[in-house]
Amino acid sequence: MDDLFERTILIVDDEAVNREILATIIQPEYKVIFAENGKEALDKIHSNGSISLVLLDLLMPVMGGKEVLKTMNEEGIITEIPVIVLTSEKSSEIESLKLGAADFLTKPYDLPEVILARVRHSIQLFENSKILHATEFDKLTQLYTPDFFFEYASQFEKRFPNKVMDAVVVNFTRFHLLNQLKGRSFGDEILNAMADGIRKALLKTGGIACRHEADFFYLYIHHQDNYGIILEKITDSLSSLLKPSEIRLRLGAFSDSKQNIPMIQRFDHAVQACNSLRSKTSGSCNICVYDEKMAEKEVFDAKLIENFEAAIEQKQFKVNYQPKFNIKGDKPVLCSAEALVSWEHPELGRVRPDLFIPLFEENGLVTKLDRYVWEEAARQISLWKKELGITIPVSVNVSRVDIAAPDMTDFITKIVKENGLKPSEYMLEITESAYTSDSKHIIEVVENLRALGHKVEMDDFGSGYSSLNMLTSMPIDVLKMDKAFIRNIKPGNKEMKLVELVLDIAKNLEVPVVAEGVETEEEYKMLKDTGCDIIQGYYFSKPIPPSDFSKFV
Repeated sequence: MDDLFERTILIVDDEAVNREILATIIQPEYKVIFAENGKEALDKIHSNGSISLVLLDLLMPVMGGKEVLKTMNEEGIITEIPVIVLTSEKSSEIESLKLGAADFLTKPYDLPEVILARVRHSIQLFENSKILHATEFDKLTQLYTPDFFFEYASQFEKRFPNKVMDAVVVNFTRFHLLNQLKGRSFGDEILNAMADGIRKALLKTGGIACRHEADFFYLYIHHQDNYGIILEKITDSLSSLLKPSEIRLRLGAFSDSKQNIPMIQRFDHAVQACNSLRSKTSGSCNICVYDEKMAEKEVFDAKLIENFEAAIEQKQFKVNYQPKFNIKGDKPVLCSAEALVSWEHPELGRVRPDLFIPLFEENGLVTKLDRYVWEEAARQISLWKKELGITIPVSVNVSRVDIAAPDMTDFITKIVKENGLKPSEYMLEITESAYTSDSKHIIEVVENLRALGHKVEMDDFGSGYSSLNMLTSMPIDVLKMDKAFIRNIKPGNKEMKLVELVLDIAKNLEVPVVAEGVETEEEYKMLKDTGCDIIQGYYFSKPIPPSDFSKFV
């Protein structure tokens, strides 16, 4: 037998003849060691980490078998090593079972084949149980694994069909940022603390839980009218690791009193409710229960996904262009435009970008949509050059999903060449959050694009979580200020001071600033007086079809 899989059996009996009989039967398949009493047996159990089974006589001098079982119980060894009791007293069997014995061999012994079969069975049963236990629980949090979680939940439902149970999903938003900023081991501490809080919550609600993936936890609990106790317990567990402002929990729930949809689909609904939350702080405002409105949205989203391919083929997606004006001189001067997409759906009418772009980002369709827009924009720049005799540079949006595609740079280079454009005429807008999600890879891609001659704008600056010192390593040509900065600016107020701060940062970086979302003359004048370079927004124009764009030229 291969030593790697060799199993050792400890025979404990004070009579040499009994030890010899058992050894003769077992030795062809197992390594055998001996002890003459309970004390010697415990010493060998403590010193030998490879014992697979103990054959234990009950009546021995110095220390009997029952005392050995009690000690193994107290020390937790009984859960690691199975014990077959050797006895001629039937009355001792029940007591031995209570102490953790796995089986019995009755004296005088049965046929050798029977003894060997019972030894094999006990070892196999115990090893299978340990393997099962190891796969039953998540190694990190010791909550159930997803497979066992769904199996237990389904079994519970079969046994108690009239119990109203809830599917609950808890998530720590922007968990990847914690991993990046504080390290993987700290992230593991956070997950363990969340699991601990969930266990405490289950004492109140009843039910079971698992870590489904990354920082998503699933709970199958008795119906609750208020899920606040769950977030409260998790927050308490996290309080020793994080400040209150750093705890960003959200909870989605689905209650199905009729139990008329599959278990996994209930949790899909709970995930949808959880993902619909945009708040980043803990508390009751971060709880969402799946309802009819969300069900309607799910049907709506499914229809959009189903119709996507046809919409691409039939050019239902319309690319409009919002002009950008340089305001440094006496009069605003058209300097470029941003390509923005909308969907003219044959049944649903005009579908707003905020309804379909986040959806396509989630399922990966956004890459195909973006490339459609990129091609349309490249053709339009070329067409304007021919029709108007001038170049109107256009910027297109690039998501972090796009950047992850290995052929992205090649694709952009191809469409620029096919349309006879210079790279400087074709600009790229990348959101600040994309830079912070995988900064090393994105910086490498952006540097390659800039080396080819493209200008790169950091879009939505100020909406993400990048630190100011990160800006020094981020390759950018333009800072595009998030419209949330502009919305409430007044002379001397905090919002205006933030705008001034962004302009100072850009000045030090020697890059121009685009202010988007400018809607009023007051906003325009304040930004011009403060030194903003470029303006984009409804003050000048909404996004318009290319046929209407010539009026600005």
